[in-house]
Amino acid sequence: MQPIWTDHKGEKSIGIQIKKTKDLSRFPSFFPERVSPRVLTNERSSSRSIKPSPNNKDSESEPEDNFRSMSSFESDAELEEKIVEITSLDTKKTLSQKQKQKQKQPIIIESSSFDPFMGDYDNPMNEGKHTPPKDFVCPITTHIFSDPVTLETGQTYERKAIQQWLERGNSTCPITRQKLHSTQLPKTNYILKHLIASWQELNPTNSNQENDPLELDTPPLTLTLTLTSPDDGTVGTANELRVAITKLCTSEVLKEAETAVFTIEKFWQDVTDSGLVGEVQNMLSQPPVINGFMEILFSSINTRVLISTVFLLCELGSRNEDVILTLTRVDSDVECVIALFQKGLFEAVVLIYLLKPSIAMLVQVELVDSLLSVVNKNENEFFKMCVKPKTAAVLLLGQIVSSGDDGAVFEVVRRVISGKVIECIISSLESEWTEERFTAVRLLSKCIQEDGKCRNIIADKAELAPVLEILVGANDEDRFEIVQFLSELVKLNRRTFNNQILHIIKDEGTFSTMHTLLAYLQTAETEQLPVVAGLLLQLDLLAEPRKMSIYREEAIDTLISCLKNSDSPSAQIAAAETILALQGRFSSFGKPLIRAYLLKNVGLDKSYRSTMRKEQLSAISGEIQETMEEEKAAEEWERKTAFVLVSHEFGLIFEGLSDGLKSNYAEICCACFVCATWLVHMLTLLPDTGIKGAARICLLNRFVSIFKSAKDTEDKALSMLALRSFIHDPDGLRDISPHMKDILKGLREFKRSSTVAFEMLKVFSEGTESSADLWSHKELAQQDCSINGEVSSIVCFKDKIFTGHSDGMIKVWTGKGSVLHLLQEIREHSKTVTSLTVLQSGDTLYSGSHDKTVRGWSVNKEMIQCEQVYDVKDHVNNLLVANSISCFIPQGAGIKIHSWSGTSKLLNPSKYVKCLALVHGRLYSGCHDNSIQEIDLATGTLSSIHNGSRKLLGKSTPVHALKVHDGLIYSASSSVEGTALKIWNASNHTLTHSVSLASEVRAMVISSDMIYMGCKGGIVEVWCKKKLSRKEVLQIGTNSKVTCMALDTNEDYLVVGTSDGRVQAWGVS
Repeated sequence: MQPIWTDHKGEKSIGIQIKKTKDLSRFPSFFPERVSPRVLTNERSSSRSIKPSPNNKDSESEPEDNFRSMSSFESDAELEEKIVEITSLDTKKTLSQKQKQKQKQPIIIESSSFDPFMGDYDNPMNEGKHTPPKDFVCPITTHIFSDPVTLETGQTYERKAIQQWLERGNSTCPITRQKLHSTQLPKTNYILKHLIASWQELNPTNSNQENDPLELDTPPLTLTLTLTSPDDGTVGTANELRVAITKLCTSEVLKEAETAVFTIEKFWQDVTDSGLVGEVQNMLSQPPVINGFMEILFSSINTRVLISTVFLLCELGSRNEDVILTLTRVDSDVECVIALFQKGLFEAVVLIYLLKPSIAMLVQVELVDSLLSVVNKNENEFFKMCVKPKTAAVLLLGQIVSSGDDGAVFEVVRRVISGKVIECIISSLESEWTEERFTAVRLLSKCIQEDGKCRNIIADKAELAPVLEILVGANDEDRFEIVQFLSELVKLNRRTFNNQILHIIKDEGTFSTMHTLLAYLQTAETEQLPVVAGLLLQLDLLAEPRKMSIYREEAIDTLISCLKNSDSPSAQIAAAETILALQGRFSSFGKPLIRAYLLKNVGLDKSYRSTMRKEQLSAISGEIQETMEEEKAAEEWERKTAFVLVSHEFGLIFEGLSDGLKSNYAEICCACFVCATWLVHMLTLLPDTGIKGAARICLLNRFVSIFKSAKDTEDKALSMLALRSFIHDPDGLRDISPHMKDILKGLREFKRSSTVAFEMLKVFSEGTESSADLWSHKELAQQDCSINGEVSSIVCFKDKIFTGHSDGMIKVWTGKGSVLHLLQEIREHSKTVTSLTVLQSGDTLYSGSHDKTVRGWSVNKEMIQCEQVYDVKDHVNNLLVANSISCFIPQGAGIKIHSWSGTSKLLNPSKYVKCLALVHGRLYSGCHDNSIQEIDLATGTLSSIHNGSRKLLGKSTPVHALKVHDGLIYSASSSVEGTALKIWNASNHTLTHSVSLASEVRAMVISSDMIYMGCKGGIVEVWCKKKLSRKEVLQIGTNSKVTCMALDTNEDYLVVGTSDGRVQAWGVS
């Protein structure tokens, strides 16, 4: 039959065959048939109100015919017959009924010795017992078994003896010499162990006392007490305790043994109240009695009995370590208790805690779900134990979390968070047990590490005063755990909440938290110092910064010394991360937002806006005012923190950050770099106290180096922000000057997206006529494509250059590295490729041709491929694309608008258009009569910007080039009227500038600082956009006209195409 605490099915057991005149089947059965484990759960609620009667009648049960060994295994070999010579027990006599007393009276019992088998029972085994049966003796040690194990050969040995035999390299049975299939020892032969214990009780004088731990050796018992029966209130005696123990150890009827448990429990409760625990405890702590209790746990299905048994074992184990040693001597005993707990006997968690199982066992048996169930229950649902079940469960969870097994730790934390048990763990912070408070701190810290969002509920629900109380007397490990926990709680995504928690930490608790932290700074380990210093500094900052504060001075000195400590990289990174956290802005997961916030100040706020959207902090409806208050509080905290850091010892922290930037560890360098950028940036917002010079000496060259060499755009942007802090200082500008050329090149990459870059360029251009004076041009490469005719169109896209030619050829060139290295040439058009354009929102290149088609090309890594062909039924010139339509100049008058669905219409039909520009849904046209119009494509409204002029001497003056840039319209035409370049305001169409040119312009490109105009005669004039003055003339090296030009996205190079088939690239530096 299978006990409830084991789930094995179908296992074979070793039988014990009896070959003597007496039938061993009459020996008491300690393994009655069990029912489903569900009985435990179903009976639990109803069993608490049931009180067992000690005056029960013996229930009759059929004795079992055979015993089965507790150690089970499978073997193909026949099991050897085992002959056991033992005298069976006769039928026990019925206990004589005792006189019931009508009133409770004290009874004095004196016993010189305690024998659970003497007195009320006639025991036939007492006759002629001299030596133990041979099957009770180990053949190796020749002593009575203490922990018998039966091997697959059928032979039984003492566990320690056979273990030593195997450890010496043997792999056979010592007696049979048969080869053992497995050297893993089986479980204890519990039946044989019980038989030995019973025989020893009957033969105390013949037991091998030296080696037998099962012998009772109880001092004389002298008690004066009154025992009240739970049923009828009659007075019992201490002799009933002796009888109950006898029944517990020997009765063959399970009901009797269960009733004995209730009797012992009641007796224990009474002696506990009377203060006479000691002598009774000694009686109940003997190994045979403990084994009897274990038999109840193995056999009983009564929940109330099991709870009482666990209660008694816990009471005894908590007072006597020998009881725990007895229970842990046999692995199956521990496994039984764990199994009962997993089946729903939650009080057993206290016994498991007292048994102190190894962490490996706790992880292996998967107790997490059951432990969390205990934690989540109300304490009133449990039997009153020596240790609260919830406390025991929390402590066991803490042991699992401390195991170092990442999988087990993750499983515990995940279930604590997902199972809504976290609030119950939080309540353990207020426990009477100091150890439980420490464990709760450890568990909650692990939860925060796994899911930072749970710090919000912890900060809201936790009472921190009990935590602060244990901070003083804690050992170093627990103290740091508490400090780290408190530091994590003040990383909420709302600054006002962080300040409230800091006030609680500072003001609550029996002792001064700041003084405790200051003292801890003197003894903490190096790696722990930054965290302690960071919390101490935050508490000091709650008040307005004073001229002198020992707490602040010690905290900042500690952070700086850790930054400089190159012998301890862990201390360096901890110090840098602490400074990052001091900035005071966090995500809902507790991650510092300082990097994203600095990038926002640069102008690269995409990361910051994305973070804010995730945090749902965008100002909507009623949250506007609250968000503004939070931002105000965050700014105030940031200024205060930065001020005390940079002011300490006249900027000594910059020296520490400089040392950190020299580290060989990338993590340390990165953290120190962000810290240094933040503090240097804050110098521009703080009162000038002369500290900027110290920052410049320590960090400027490092920032320049990062700006010049960094491949990461964000790192380069952050270094640019730091350099901006020095450019308004003459000494800083002087130190930057030697690196001006490289800095200007980097600034050009950001000038479109960053106001910081624009500001720096403006500063660097002071003293010169304009920022255009800073740039120069150098020819990079030239290719002769005259075989393909005129270069009719050019466009730059995705680090590539595309050129269209008059023979219908399209060529693809490299745009970086080896510029103008040919990648591909493809001829799909049959006539001149007049236009190449890119839809910036997509990855498609469009080409227009005189063959009356527009083609769409997919742009891959090194080639293009035609995906779509649109028949537009007209010559295509100056193709522009917007969303689902294309605009181009047809062969005749007007502007043709063609949708990709095939429909088309003609706009401005009264004008012969020469060039087009398209910006934000508005189409601008330059015409043959020198007029300029604006057409709103959404409404079709046409507005005239310039009316043009009549032909002079029959010669027209067309607008050859038209560009729109930064709200201005640039038009270039012939020089007959003496003015070739005109600039109009795009919003009100007023003429702002007019400039005369010496050459006729055929192509034009506008950059951030310059205007490039390609002219007849093979030259490109470079004009300053701000001053409208010519700065340079680029000689193409041919007398042919410039037909087309293009700048790359970053304005690093200019590509020029000519009428004689040349393609030339110029570097801008």
